[in-house]
Amino acid sequence: MKLTGRLKTVADKVSIGSRVADIGTDHGYIPIYLTKNEICKFSIATDVRKGPIEKARKNISIYNLEDKIYLRKGSGLIPIRKGEVDCAIIAGMGGCLICDILEDGKHIADTIENFIIQPMQAIESVAEYLYNNEFKIYDNSLVKENNKIYQVMSVCHGQDYIDDEIYFEIGKKLIENKDPLLEEYVELKRREIIKVISKVQNIDSISAQERLKECRYKLKKYEGVLKCL
Repeated sequence: MKLTGRLKTVADKVSIGSRVADIGTDHGYIPIYLTKNEICKFSIATDVRKGPIEKARKNISIYNLEDKIYLRKGSGLIPIRKGEVDCAIIAGMGGCLICDILEDGKHIADTIENFIIQPMQAIESVAEYLYNNEFKIYDNSLVKENNKIYQVMSVCHGQDYIDDEIYFEIGKKLIENKDPLLEEYVELKRREIIKVISKVQNIDSISAQERLKECRYKLKKYEGVLKCL
């Protein structure tokens, strides 16, 4: 089982010997990879839709792993029982959905030691939610796939200290670890914010001017990070 670069980065964050839940498993690729490479003891693959569950079932059968990967249909963390796993993977979905999954399954999340979280967008929403709900990002890395760069976060329970909101978008660990993709990642965000500024700067409305002020503030922060790299 060969994973894409993004999924491989997610899988590489899982500690050997973990009991894993892959939330929104889709085709079941990550559980299959983790099991075939003897990284996890066993895994639970969940998805809210019947189609992905059946695709995952077919792939699991191809590798004869029916006795090590358990499929469950349901929303988010709800199909997982308390204490059943010590690592949950929540990857390949929107940031707001990830926040909803953690919130709706809070009674389950409280019993899970580690999370591997990879949002497709709205990274700042996820990071802020984690910070406000006593989760700590203890490791963070970037991965590039199809000309897009994604953050992959290793998360545990605990309280972090954030002295600037820019760290919700550009994780402290990325800077501390001197991630090789960080400069490119920040430059992409800088260009995106410049485009927004060019669109709203000539709009004469209160909301547009507030947006412009926010964007200029972020631009200054991005440029500050680039200078430090």
